[in-house]
Amino acid sequence: MFELRKLPFEKEAIASFISAETLEFHYGKHHQTYINNLNKLVEGSQFDGMNLVDIILKSEGGMFNNAAQVFNHDFYWDCISANSQPLSAELQEAINVSFGDLENFKSLFVDKATTLFASGWCWLVYDVESTKLEIVQTSNAQTPMKDGKIPLLVVDVWEHAYYIDFRNVRPNYLSKFWDFINWGFVSERLNQAKLNGLDSIRSYVDHLYR
Repeated sequence: MFELRKLPFEKEAIASFISAETLEFHYGKHHQTYINNLNKLVEGSQFDGMNLVDIILKSEGGMFNNAAQVFNHDFYWDCISANSQPLSAELQEAINVSFGDLENFKSLFVDKATTLFASGWCWLVYDVESTKLEIVQTSNAQTPMKDGKIPLLVVDVWEHAYYIDFRNVRPNYLSKFWDFINWGFVSERLNQAKLNGLDSIRSYVDHLYR
């Protein structure tokens, strides 16, 4: 059975970005509901006892939606930190190769996240075949691992992620998000993606649900 993960930051430390009220709803209610729904669907099914990544890759419908949303939220929380950290040299170089420089990447990423229609997610991913970084939009519960892409960074652009604190002004939320990105986590995900490909996601999930 899956349990709601512990947040990787102190709630008070990110209050200027995500308020306690937003966390109460987003983490305490929305994320918890996906966990509860997934457990009910998994119990007694062919997916019982399966790694979350494999459930996502092999399921569809309600099972997929809830499993993917559990993962998407898990990953989103780890992309946030109150402590400013530098990018690794490897990540900086990969961004330069794929996007020119960090400022251009920021502009492209924020634009993609801003213009994603309705609810969804905006990701920085590693493509194993091209060995390049890409910016990917996914709608609703979709996640790039379904297309063999390895997640490195994600921002949640469902309205419940930002409406309490930023109302309907998504660009303001995204601007603030940029100040709280956990570059240490993103750098490590790139390192693991290069070493282990899709298995790096399984290892990440196993760490959360061991």
